[in-house]
Amino acid sequence: MKRLLFLLICFIGTSTCAAAQNLSGLDGWGVSLGYGQSVDNIDIYRAGLLKQWNVKWIESKTGHVDGYFELSYNRWENGGEEVNAVALSPVFQYVFHVENATWYPYIEAGIGLAYLDDYTINNRELSSNFQFEDRVGVGVRIKNVDISFRYMHYSNAGLKEPNDGIDILIGTLAWYF
Repeated sequence: MKRLLFLLICFIGTSTCAAAQNLSGLDGWGVSLGYGQSVDNIDIYRAGLLKQWNVKWIESKTGHVDGYFELSYNRWENGGEEVNAVALSPVFQYVFHVENATWYPYIEAGIGLAYLDDYTINNRELSSNFQFEDRVGVGVRIKNVDISFRYMHYSNAGLKEPNDGIDILIGTLAWYF
């Protein structure tokens, strides 16, 4: 709980500094904080730097495809065990059009790369420091605030055995400046 409070304070501090410095020239940049758990109760803390693509592909009456890059720091904790990771992921979103609204829902999916400082936690053997970070999720963006819920999976895609992998459910709050 102390770590989650610390991450929340960092998020508020970063957001306040960005707003105070009027960083509106950084169109499409954002910061995110997330908390989740693996299916076997490993706590997951996540902080990210986001950059939107600001493009519209495959436009239709219902929506369009867009996306963003996310560079993240991840911390996994279970008892006294800890794993730190850095990940970079391109993420595709299908953004639904909502008439005359300042909010819009979306679904997303992406596959990125992660580097872990240790590959064993809670009797799970991931076998390598390099992992793939897969995700699918849903969310809603309300002006500059983004709220999402994701399923994430880390594994080395069978490049080295054993490949126990880890499955995570995570909620994330992001703010774009």
